[in-house]
Amino acid sequence: MPAPPSLTVNRPTIFLGQTVVLTGTGFGRNETVEILVSVTPLAAPAAGQAPARRSDGSTVAMAPVASQASAPLNFTAYTNGQGRFTKSYKPSVTGLLTVTATGRESDRSASTELRVLHKKQPLPVTGDSIGTPMKLGGGLIGAGAVMLLLTLAWRRRQRFGGAAH
Repeated sequence: MPAPPSLTVNRPTIFLGQTVVLTGTGFGRNETVEILVSVTPLAAPAAGQAPARRSDGSTVAMAPVASQASAPLNFTAYTNGQGRFTKSYKPSVTGLLTVTATGRESDRSASTELRVLHKKQPLPVTGDSIGTPMKLGGGLIGAGAVMLLLTLAWRRRQRFGGAAH
């Protein structure tokens, strides 16, 4: 009996716009494999990210964006003489994608999951909020150092200069 078919993805989590490689093994030799992608919206925030919060501190459930552009949600791949295929795929929707590959002739099937996250947006630049305090702090430290040196010089002069009189 042949080994059961398997379908794997080279990276289980990607950001929108990145490409993954699907690898299928254990399918029929030289056959067409139908690949179907089903999408489940990500309702919870991604691991390591906080949920959206209102100004009063309460959390907001994020509704999935309904009008996302669609990459092909079904396509085909072709196996080699060993029943193996690789296929690049670039999803254009976010969510938890379940990818299922089924051989047309062998009817052998395997699935895998892929999590597609929104791209991290850079924070908007609203002005230099730290530059002025840093400059002011540096200036105060410099002024304090000068005053300390002047105090030490004055004391030294008073101690050694005053004893000579």
